[in-house]
Amino acid sequence: MLYKLLKILCLSFLFILNIQADSFKYNTFNNHGVVGLINMPSARIYEEGAVGITLYDGTPDQKITMTSSPYNWLEASFFYTNIQGKPYPGYEYQDYKDKGFNIKIKLKEQDFFPAIAFGINDIAGTGFYSSEYIVGSYGINKLDMHFGIGWGTLNSVNSNIKNPLIYLSDRFKFRPKNYEDEGGQFQPSRYFSDETVSPYFGFSYALKPNVLIKLEKDTTNTSSRIDYDNPKSEYSFGIDYLLNENFVVGMSFERGNFASFRFTYKQNAAKNTKKHKYQPLDNEEKTEDKYLNLVNSIQKNNIGVNKIIENNDFIGIEVTQFAHSNLNLIEEILMSSKTENNIEKDLKVEYRIADLKAYQNTNYSNNDSKVVYLKKEQSSFNTSTNLNFRPFLAAREGFFKYSVLLENNSQWVIKDNLHFTSNLKYSLKDNFDDLFIPPVDTYPEQVRSDIKDYLNSFSERVIVGRAQFDYYKTLSTNNHLMLSAGIFEEMFNGYGFEYLNFDIERNYAFGFEAFHVYKRDYDLRFGTLDYETTTAFLNFYYRNHRIVPFDLHISHGKYLAGDVGSTIELQRRFKNGAQLGIFATFTNVSSSQFGEGSFDKGIFFNIPIYKNFVNYTWRPLTKDPGAKLTRSHTLNGLLVRFRPFNDNWFLGIRIAFIIL
Repeated sequence: MLYKLLKILCLSFLFILNIQADSFKYNTFNNHGVVGLINMPSARIYEEGAVGITLYDGTPDQKITMTSSPYNWLEASFFYTNIQGKPYPGYEYQDYKDKGFNIKIKLKEQDFFPAIAFGINDIAGTGFYSSEYIVGSYGINKLDMHFGIGWGTLNSVNSNIKNPLIYLSDRFKFRPKNYEDEGGQFQPSRYFSDETVSPYFGFSYALKPNVLIKLEKDTTNTSSRIDYDNPKSEYSFGIDYLLNENFVVGMSFERGNFASFRFTYKQNAAKNTKKHKYQPLDNEEKTEDKYLNLVNSIQKNNIGVNKIIENNDFIGIEVTQFAHSNLNLIEEILMSSKTENNIEKDLKVEYRIADLKAYQNTNYSNNDSKVVYLKKEQSSFNTSTNLNFRPFLAAREGFFKYSVLLENNSQWVIKDNLHFTSNLKYSLKDNFDDLFIPPVDTYPEQVRSDIKDYLNSFSERVIVGRAQFDYYKTLSTNNHLMLSAGIFEEMFNGYGFEYLNFDIERNYAFGFEAFHVYKRDYDLRFGTLDYETTTAFLNFYYRNHRIVPFDLHISHGKYLAGDVGSTIELQRRFKNGAQLGIFATFTNVSSSQFGEGSFDKGIFFNIPIYKNFVNYTWRPLTKDPGAKLTRSHTLNGLLVRFRPFNDNWFLGIRIAFIIL
């Protein structure tokens, strides 16, 4: 008993000491968008839901990296780089452009012993930044210390030791010198392999509440393909100025050769939304009718009410809403409204969205029930206009192209189950006119690789991004239908349908979809090109609640370019609606036909920026195979918000296990 008490006290003491050293505020991205020092990574990872962007200006490389932490133990990032002075093959007047993907996995948190993590940089890229590492981190108060070993481009030729993994297997002794292709394929034989590795170490220290100083033994391999200058020193040092816990400006002096600059923005997307605070009725809003007051209370908190029934046992209420991201919050609002208006009977609720019956725990056909409220059906119109920034990175014409857009999004709810949505854009400023070099591969049909022709049309004119009608119908219990027609996206219009079998009591759903579409012309108004096709998919959705919560979507069918295959999506959804995910698509188009990249893959996220959700999908390359139609809504996307989250139970077990 005494031992357990001492262990708890020691753990508590260490936790108090480490609050500042290991924290969202004082952990910062390095030059490569990985939580670490200057160029070297640490074992630190932000808590789940964190995202960030890093802008780095060094010599000769410049980088833009976007980073996310879907779990407390996983960090994933993708980057675009511009290597100054290195010519781009075939376009020697341009600097070399590259892109890649990094991953870091934490093996253990800090306790009596350091936190430990390992990572792989440029995991399936062209090899310019290909490296691996194992690192430990230990923090006390203002000081955070790190020690690791690096392979690949983190393995300096001047300071190394024998690779310890050779003692486990001879396969770790030989690191391939050549790459399997020009990038895009995994090459496991390369990971953690070589005769030698380079030990590195460093620390960060909070000199002031908003100033971090950093020092590291920098084992960057300067004889790599990037053509760095030979180092004048083994060490790099830097200063990070924390404007607040989200914005950081950094300056470093690297290997005694040059000064570099870094700007980062980070946030916890899972928490960065304004929590809903229940809004009670004012005295002047109240009436003598308690059921009308109940309706007004619920609707004041952004939930629509279609109908209320009453019988001897309960109050039945049919609600519909779009504003809230999860079922728990909706239930909290309903219970608060019930209490506020002195409703004593139990509430039984039918949940609807776009008039789809998502979930029902009452029977409206009960003979003893009477209707005490019925909404008058009427149309509604909502519109918003905002500034939007659209980047286009690492084009052969230049590293950074962009547009500043004035964008209008509108929704006309004609009936509960019939909606019209539109998107109009006007480019206030852009440099898309500079994009002129055609794609290398357009196989089997050109459906996405002509993106530059569409972007060329953005300048100083109104363009139509979407003009779409959607009709929703619940055919029978758990069986839902969606009919759609119009302009779906910038490149395609057409018509089609989606069917979904969705039961809120299950953790899976399945269905199919089919759309006949026409390729829009580059004017981005209402004309079309001479290409049409039918695309169709079988869909399966699964939500895992347990040790590693995730949402899975597997689809199989025919893509826009006519190729046939399957797409696997894995994503993490959070209760506030934020999403972080990855996808990969494999079709009957071979790696050689696909060209550079070998197969379609990428990262997508939907995160709040200043309380507004921003969608972005990143692909290493824009190719035609594996292309899907982009729609504003899917049936699963609408209904899944009513499926409960249950992602905290394992954390409680884990904490109890550590203490005991």
